[in-house]
Amino acid sequence: MKIIVAILNFNGKSWLEQFLPTVIEKSAEAEIVIIDNDSSDESVDYLSSQFPLIRVIRNDKNHGFAGGYNEGLKNLEADYFVLLNSDVEVTDNWIMPVINLLENTVDAVAAQPKVLAYNSKNKFEHAGAAGGMMDKYGYPFCRGRIFDATEEDTHQFNDNKAVFWATGACLFIKAETYKQQNGFDGAYFAHMEEIDLCWRIKNTGKQIYYCSESTVYHVGGGTLNYMSPFKTYLNFRNSLYTLHKNYSGFLLGIIFIRLLLDGIAGVKFLFGGEFKNIWSVLKAHFHYYRHIPTLNKQRRAIQQQNYQSMVGVYNKSIVWKYFVQQKRKFTDL
Repeated sequence: MKIIVAILNFNGKSWLEQFLPTVIEKSAEAEIVIIDNDSSDESVDYLSSQFPLIRVIRNDKNHGFAGGYNEGLKNLEADYFVLLNSDVEVTDNWIMPVINLLENTVDAVAAQPKVLAYNSKNKFEHAGAAGGMMDKYGYPFCRGRIFDATEEDTHQFNDNKAVFWATGACLFIKAETYKQQNGFDGAYFAHMEEIDLCWRIKNTGKQIYYCSESTVYHVGGGTLNYMSPFKTYLNFRNSLYTLHKNYSGFLLGIIFIRLLLDGIAGVKFLFGGEFKNIWSVLKAHFHYYRHIPTLNKQRRAIQQQNYQSMVGVYNKSIVWKYFVQQKRKFTDL
């Protein structure tokens, strides 16, 4: 069995210095490949001098997270790809429990480990936590993290469980599945591309899993700060893209509801004085409307598969639960 741990790098020399030695030490089962997104810092020189045996794939430009991985992985052959953020600290035996789960679970083709916060190791990290969920209106959240509220890890999620999506910060996926789906949607650039990919996979009847027997620690915001208006734009735009392509119900109805809910988010930004984020939400919607013809073509191709898995779907509004009912923990839902 061949496993490739692929780390996407863009001007991340400091993250490579901090975390790559541990990845090498604790990943004897896998080949490690660095995909460089045309960095302008000294990342590539550092790798060639300090780790000359590590394979480095150099992309011709910064393709973003989605396109960067697509470019880097397209000519690689393996049984499994493990997509690992450069700001992740891995632990002993982090690979094989997830691989074994995928090997021994019917229809499981992608999974993630438990993701805890590097700077607060008893708490779940924003990106992935204990597996991704989706509410009835297409808002993603996690077991262990709802919007900005992360829970302490008290072993409440020490289970192996089918979920709706697995985090791109540490995504284990069968290489055949990744290539069958043509990888991530490059139009996303970054953020929520893994949710779209997982949803597309689920539309084929396959499943996504969370494996509690493996743990990693994620810094988070290492490549794009959580408070960045650009991140806000990408999250709102890509969420609409994902919903338009993959949602099997009455599309106009769900988009109208999202319009209202995103408007409420804009009002929240207004009262919080986050004026740049208001513009990010508006720009996200403008860009979504402009790309509807392309999204319609993608939607028709996806919906022909006519398979919708409800595993990992929370059939209520997470926005209502969080902002109105003040539910901050997954176990309180």
